[in-house]
Amino acid sequence: MSDNGSKTIELPASITVRDLAQRMQASPIQVIKILMSNGVMANINQQIDFDTAAVVASELGYEAQPEVYEEVEEKEVGEIPLWRQLIAKEKPEALQDRPPVVTILGHVDHGKTTLLDAIRDTNVAGGEAGGITQHIGAYQVEHKNRLITFLDTPGHAAFTAMRSRGAQGADIVVLVVAANDGVMPQTREAIAHARAARVPIIVAMNKIDRPDANPDFTKKQLAEVGLVPDDWDGDTMVVPVSAKLRKGIDDLLEAILLVADTLDIKANPEGRVFGTVIEAKVDRAKGVVATLLVYNGTLETGDIVVAGKAYGRIRAMFDFRGRKLRKAGPSTPVQIMGLNDVPDAGELFLVYENEREARTVVEERLQQQQKRLASAPKISLEELFNKVQSGEDHELRLIIKADVQGSLEPIISSLNELGKGGEIRINILHAETGNISENDVMLAAASNAIVVGFNVQADAAARRLAESEGVSIRLYDIIYRLTEDIEKAMKGLLEPEVKEVIIGHGKVLATFRISKVGVVAGCRVLSGEFRRNAKVRLRREGTIIYEGEFASLKHEKEDVREVRAGFECGAAFKNFNDIAVGDEIECYIFEKGS
Repeated sequence: MSDNGSKTIELPASITVRDLAQRMQASPIQVIKILMSNGVMANINQQIDFDTAAVVASELGYEAQPEVYEEVEEKEVGEIPLWRQLIAKEKPEALQDRPPVVTILGHVDHGKTTLLDAIRDTNVAGGEAGGITQHIGAYQVEHKNRLITFLDTPGHAAFTAMRSRGAQGADIVVLVVAANDGVMPQTREAIAHARAARVPIIVAMNKIDRPDANPDFTKKQLAEVGLVPDDWDGDTMVVPVSAKLRKGIDDLLEAILLVADTLDIKANPEGRVFGTVIEAKVDRAKGVVATLLVYNGTLETGDIVVAGKAYGRIRAMFDFRGRKLRKAGPSTPVQIMGLNDVPDAGELFLVYENEREARTVVEERLQQQQKRLASAPKISLEELFNKVQSGEDHELRLIIKADVQGSLEPIISSLNELGKGGEIRINILHAETGNISENDVMLAAASNAIVVGFNVQADAAARRLAESEGVSIRLYDIIYRLTEDIEKAMKGLLEPEVKEVIIGHGKVLATFRISKVGVVAGCRVLSGEFRRNAKVRLRREGTIIYEGEFASLKHEKEDVREVRAGFECGAAFKNFNDIAVGDEIECYIFEKGS
């Protein structure tokens, strides 16, 4: 405790907004707001320097002091992931070598997936690739009697998601660069990710079999972005490979082991058990299935695991081939069953002594989230005019996402025109191409903004966060409708957003042709209810074959207004007779948003 009564907090030379918030037990949105009030626009995964972090800390009642890491070289940048910090707390004499964990990044079409397939097919640990029965997002290969763990998540989104939560699990990045294309925009992005995560880079120069391959030009480009090849007296290993012809794979694995030997890749197999979530989903037969990567300790069947807001006892554990496991040591990827909810990819998982302790941890996290939600500001286009009328707000803040730059520019231009000389000013906080992400929603929540998308989608994590933070996401596929809605909002004329609500599901059990009526379907309502005045659609093998209305709805020959789940009914559809046994019926209504 300092003399002026504020709490002391040690901070590194640079730290992500998310990690800063965690250290001060504050909401990331709170931290982003303080940054914005000081003229700094930063998203939740952005690195800020010590001086900026110290200003935020001061406003939250902390006195910041520089943090010193004894074992971190000065040339390294970025925040040390939490799992590495936890391993550093283990007794040095208990640490043992563990297999290196490798992820493969690179530009689209430069051969990431083909390279992963080539490595797996030729070197999978303990047998042929035919033994792999399922995809769990990671696998292990063997080279010279040593194991290497590969994260089978070549997309930037997965890598970013893992790093953004302070749990980026790779020790080494293999950067795939096509010898005929050289360094491309996504190549630079991958390099930035790897550097921010403090991970050494090995370059796999792919497609060397191509007649248009130009290795020297590619090496020149690599040198220009700071990856000087080792044969040019640099410190980056550049390995020529042909994933398609399976050439150079052993050389690449050799390079990975050489780099691994220069790193301190260790863990304590007997220590506290923790690791990261690689991916998770709900399986209809098995329930929640999660792929975990163990960093430290030995995970066992029966252990109580907590990952984010999910917890549970491990009922069963499998390796990447689908074989049952009882134990899994450091750097081992496993698939587990037994969690009560689906954790986010990148969440750190820890093992607790008992379910009561695990439940308490999760309940505390949920309570903290609810407190943040209760205090989080909520705004939608519909509410904007009310705020203007009451004098609370004179600015519409927008985050714009579009499919291509060619769409983005006319949208921005049109919106800027709308905002000229009016009562309400339009402030476009952020505009770029690509789908709507968690970062976009977090920025919108912190700045009371609305997210507008054109020809894009919001990913699942973004939709969940938007719902919990009360952020409005509006999606369009016609530019004039987008600008029209914004204009209406500015004039207070916008109708509440209309949402489709599914009220019932059913199935066609039989069909009958009745003269003067047409084909009538004998149906069973499986869930919810059918309503005579609702909309209805028919699906056949997943494809929509009809959308319209009921012409009639009968139960035991009586005309009815509704039929509930568990009952059978006769249904005819307006101007439609092509009904078949097995067709699925979906009954829905439209509701105006509040």
